[in-house]
Amino acid sequence: MSNEEIIKSSGNIFADLGLPDAEERLAKAELARKIRKLITERDLTQAQAGALLGLAQPNVSNLMNGRLRGFSTDKLMEYLTALSQNVTILVTPTEDDDTRGEITVRFRSRRRLRTVRGSAIGGGMSNEPMAASNRNTR
Repeated sequence: MSNEEIIKSSGNIFADLGLPDAEERLAKAELARKIRKLITERDLTQAQAGALLGLAQPNVSNLMNGRLRGFSTDKLMEYLTALSQNVTILVTPTEDDDTRGEITVRFRSRRRLRTVRGSAIGGGMSNEPMAASNRNTR
């Protein structure tokens, strides 16, 4: 019998590993995962995806394989819009002024909504989506 302790994840592997900017890393990973899923569902080659996204094939390979250094959250959201996805940013207050806010990424398919929550240090979970729009609205 092993004496290893099992520790339950917070839901954010980057926070669990103590990495800086854990919420941003999780948001980028989830955005990239959605991009990879859309490219795969459309059965696009990396060259075709690159033409659509304005990326060289090696950069598409990096994106598809989760190597996200050099990809900003803004760029990932821009790629989602190129893949016919609407992206919306919504900012809401926390329940109290002493709670640190967090970043949450939500995906909505035509059939259902899926939420991926970040893990804020010292803060509670939020159900609000993180996204961006490339068009101005009033």
